[in-house]
Amino acid sequence: EYKEQLEKLKDKNYIKELEKQGIKVVSVNDRDYPAKLLPYDHRPEYLFYKGRLPDRDKPVVAMVGARACSNYGRKMARALARELSENGVQIISGMARGIDTYSQIGALEGGTPTFAVLGSGVDVCYPTENIELYNDILKNGGIISEYPPGAGPIAWHFPLRNRIISGLSDKVIVVEAREKSGSLITVEWALEQGKDVMAVPGRVGEK
Repeated sequence: EYKEQLEKLKDKNYIKELEKQGIKVVSVNDRDYPAKLLPYDHRPEYLFYKGRLPDRDKPVVAMVGARACSNYGRKMARALARELSENGVQIISGMARGIDTYSQIGALEGGTPTFAVLGSGVDVCYPTENIELYNDILKNGGIISEYPPGAGPIAWHFPLRNRIISGLSDKVIVVEAREKSGSLITVEWALEQGKDVMAVPGRVGEK
């Protein structure tokens, strides 16, 4: 089904239909394709997006962390993202529950566009309770996915989408993560891509 959807991209009418829904598509051969992804063999052939793509002339920092995060993690994610955003840094994350959500709320408060890379189609808000955040991100930033419109949030999509989060960034910050957290998959991708990875220090006595 995924391959069938990608085949449709050869049809100009399908592209026009997507544009009516506010969805744009860029291929690896297009000038607008994010330059940061080009060096990697694992880059997606197509990216779908609503809103816009990150500005290639401004710094991009990925912020990731646990879904089930502590109050400390939430506060740190929000404050750090806000400060970076106030200084013109574009924040990119996955709009998941927890650290992702608070990072993107902080980024919005800072005023620089923020971007979410989804494990579903760009027209599928997941988690659904983040619909307000999804709409706020779209006011100035963008929602990005390699999965075609309508694609659901399937479990195996998420580890793969993490390579796009790290690939689009200059640096990756882990705010709070458990030993077997999905955030560490993003870290693995980032290290493979040669990105700098940083971590927010945990509180004394906590794992």
